[in-house]
Amino acid sequence: MSGPAATARMNEPSASVKALFVYPVKGCRGSSLATAEVTERGLAHDREWMVVDGAGNFMSQRTHPRLALVRPAIREASLEIEAPGMDPISLGSAADRPTLQVTVWRDAVPALDEGAEAAAWFSDYLKTEARLVRFDPRARRYCNSAFAGDSGAHTGFSDAYPLLLLSEATLADLNSRLRESLPMNRFRPNVVLGGVEAYDEDHFSEVRVGDVAFKPVKPCTRCQVTTIEQTTAEAGVEPLPTLAGYRMDARLGGVTFGINAIVSAGVGSTVSVGSPADCTLAF
Repeated sequence: MSGPAATARMNEPSASVKALFVYPVKGCRGSSLATAEVTERGLAHDREWMVVDGAGNFMSQRTHPRLALVRPAIREASLEIEAPGMDPISLGSAADRPTLQVTVWRDAVPALDEGAEAAAWFSDYLKTEARLVRFDPRARRYCNSAFAGDSGAHTGFSDAYPLLLLSEATLADLNSRLRESLPMNRFRPNVVLGGVEAYDEDHFSEVRVGDVAFKPVKPCTRCQVTTIEQTTAEAGVEPLPTLAGYRMDARLGGVTFGINAIVSAGVGSTVSVGSPADCTLAF
């Protein structure tokens, strides 16, 4: 879209933040927030922890769907973790934790080992050797410059970028094509936008919320995690076949849904549900 219509939509006053989510432990259940602090690596505590196998490789719902039932929560200075059939554990900010080398996709990064109790808990729950690690705040895991340019953007244990943006209208459009509607949690966004049209987020050059600016950089290619029911950990089929019918991106080699973004302004500020969002279209 171009011309006056695009300008009108760019200044659409009804655009706003409808929901905020963080996923403290990569691959585990998310938490809905009313307000979130913005850091260089996205929303505070998002993917700050990760479960790894005995070789230090990350574990996710792709291979261990039961991670969907693990409920992490940040309470004051501790990480509390619950799961069906397990006693809850609470992890404080212990000093002098040993550093491990761990792998997220192609990236090898240092991480802080959360210790024997957490390792035993996840090993028991997943029935395989596992450890819990925390992202080393001294480390820098830079985003792909082919998409993030020379921004210097970096992320924690997310797949590749600090943020995922998705709109309510985009999910509504997908659900109109499905026999059974899917909830937002299938797609694990950080920022959910309202008051924009379906798939507008594909074309935003910036989303500004108060002092904070998010810069979309790459469509998010989707995997089988979107087929896992997050309340039961049972895998289905949809939405990938339906998405393949109209959202296949040959350049990226997969279906896309939502947009990856980096933080371009406002580090240290907060964003809140209900805040107006100035969404600038790139065309």
